[in-house]
Amino acid sequence: MNILVTGGSGFVGQEIVRELVSRGHAVWAGSREGAAVAGARGVPLDVTDPGSVLRAVAHSNPDAVIHLVGIIAEKGNQTFEAVHVQGTRHVLAAVPRGARYVHMSALGADPESGSGYSASKARAEALVRTSGLPYIIFRPSLIFGIGDDFFGRVLRELVRTAPIVPQIGDGSFPFRPVSVQDVARAFATAAESGTGVGETYALTGPEEYTFRELLQQELSAIGKKKPIVPVPLALMNLAVPLMNLLPSPPITRDQYAMLKEGNTAPNEPARTVFDLPMLRLPDQLPAIVANATE
Repeated sequence: MNILVTGGSGFVGQEIVRELVSRGHAVWAGSREGAAVAGARGVPLDVTDPGSVLRAVAHSNPDAVIHLVGIIAEKGNQTFEAVHVQGTRHVLAAVPRGARYVHMSALGADPESGSGYSASKARAEALVRTSGLPYIIFRPSLIFGIGDDFFGRVLRELVRTAPIVPQIGDGSFPFRPVSVQDVARAFATAAESGTGVGETYALTGPEEYTFRELLQQELSAIGKKKPIVPVPLALMNLAVPLMNLLPSPPITRDQYAMLKEGNTAPNEPARTVFDLPMLRLPDQLPAIVANATE
């Protein structure tokens, strides 16, 4: 099969590309730079530019399109609306009518969410469902693996820089992180087989953790022992906007909103439907923090 992957040079994109290539597919990795990725051909693709999307699709002539492009924080004209909603609109308009379409959403996607990220993901899903394409939507939880941003950077910096570890509120917010390998397998299987067409699947891992337990896991992985100190939500509500005045805030307003909402769901039916190995966070975390860049 010819398969086009938008966002093919990203953390998740590279893993999906590798999985598809290992299965013998002809893969095009779409990115702004258009660079080759992990055995796939590169193709320039900017989802905010409909002409760029049309050219990438014409060049790759795909039997399936995997749309991954997303941002965690807004910057300049790279807004959630422009990238998640309008970008998805541009890709959907360009996909050949007979091609399968596999969409990366997010667990917690909800038009009423206090997170701009989650609300925009929900609006993008609505476009997918009315596109007329044979679609599959995946909603991953926090994705872990070597090179990830949350466990390899955000949480790592949170637990290693200060003599104490700040915990948001009572730390009870639940999460069910999923490995990038499980995510890649689900996307690749959906693209090549059409399994699950017309369905939306949560992608979560085998174990659920509270936010406090994630902090403890991260401390253990870096070999540190520090006190975890709860920070009242009232104080966090004042501190986060001030942090966002910094050029590179340790946590954005949107990330804070998502953390408070939690991020969990059962791993069925995706685990069975896509035959996922369900890799465990504690087994992977030491390698993730060891390979994190400063």
